[in-house]
Amino acid sequence: MKHKITKAVASFAAAGALLFAAPAVAQAYVPTGPNTVTITVTSNGPVPVAGFQPGAEVTFTLVGRGVTGANIATANLPVTSASVNKTADSSGTATATVTLPANPSGTYTLAASGARADSNTGGGNNNGGTNALPETGVNGESLMGIYIGGGALVLAGATVAVAAKVRRNRAENKA
Repeated sequence: MKHKITKAVASFAAAGALLFAAPAVAQAYVPTGPNTVTITVTSNGPVPVAGFQPGAEVTFTLVGRGVTGANIATANLPVTSASVNKTADSSGTATATVTLPANPSGTYTLAASGARADSNTGGGNNNGGTNALPETGVNGESLMGIYIGGGALVLAGATVAVAAKVRRNRAENKA
């Protein structure tokens, strides 16, 4: 009897360790700040962003489902981000080319960060930029795997407990 309890405790400890060792789910980072312009992208093509100092290096960060590389999306993957650097032209406009998947899912946000020509850190003519805090946390959809895995572990534990009880009852009846 002592060995059965030890095995059960070890099994539950291993299952719990595996459950909690799963990587944490995080939202992709969207840069914000006084020198950042944030745009929601709804279609493919070049996205020009004006208002930067001529010749300034501008970092474009695309955030959305399945974002990879520099353009950059494939369908039905977790929300991720990718960045590319571009140089503003003589008029202070930097352009990034965005290609969304055939069936885009969710929202895609393009953030452009660089030295602004207006040097306005109060928001003023920031062409749609935001000083809001980034979204953090998780949504229920991203926890579905954990719920299913946890349910499977509970079901497996109940099955083992019932099987042990049946075996014990049969052994007592034979004695």
